[in-house]
Amino acid sequence: MDLNALKEAVINGDLKGCTILTEVAIQAGYAPQKVLTEALVPAMEVVGEKFRCNEVYVPEVLVAARAMKKSLSLLKPLLIQTGAKPVGVAVAGTVKGDLHDIGKNLVCMMWEGAGFEVVDLGADVTPDKFVQAVKDTGAQIVGISTLLTTTMLGMRDVIQALERAQLREKVKVMVGGAPVTQAYANEIGADAYGESAAVAVEKAKALLGVA
Repeated sequence: MDLNALKEAVINGDLKGCTILTEVAIQAGYAPQKVLTEALVPAMEVVGEKFRCNEVYVPEVLVAARAMKKSLSLLKPLLIQTGAKPVGVAVAGTVKGDLHDIGKNLVCMMWEGAGFEVVDLGADVTPDKFVQAVKDTGAQIVGISTLLTTTMLGMRDVIQALERAQLREKVKVMVGGAPVTQAYANEIGADAYGESAAVAVEKAKALLGVA
C-alpha cells in the first residue's frame, strides 16, 4: 500500500478513508512511526500551509485535523507498544473566564499530528491548573489561548503562577488568540506567539529544537 493515499485522505478530511487506510497500513506491517511521519505529519503540514495561504479556512482545517486524529487514535496503542517517544509534551488551555476553545482545539490537534503528546486542559482554566498540569506531566511547552480582550491579562497570570512555582525556566510559553499580538506576547514575557495553528506547530518545534 502507498502511504500517499492516507496522506491525501487526511488532507481531504476523509474520516472513513483515514480509518480504512490506517487499518490497512497496520495490517500491511507498516511501523506506526512510519505512518505518522510519512503520512499524518506531512498531511497536516500541507493543510497548515494551505491555511496560511488562505486556500482553506478553519472549517476545512478542523475536518482534516479530525481525520488525522482518527488515524492517530488507531496508531497510538501501537506507538506506545514500540516505545516511540513524542517530540515533546505540551499543555494547552484557554484562560480563566474565557469559554472559547475552537482555536485552542485546532492547535492541540495540529500539535498531535506533528508528534507532540498534548494535554488539553479545556477552557476557563485557572493559573493553578496550568501549574499543576506542568508538574504532573513534565511538559516542555505551555500553550495559552484567549479570544476575549477582557481575559487577556489571564495569560500574564499564568506566566506569573509558573514563576512562583519555579517552573518558568523549565517550560516554553506560547500564546495565541484573536486579540493577541507579538507585542503583547513580548510584554507579558511569553516565549512565542502563534498567529495560526500552523505557525503554532512550527514555533513549538523551533522552541524545542526539533525538525
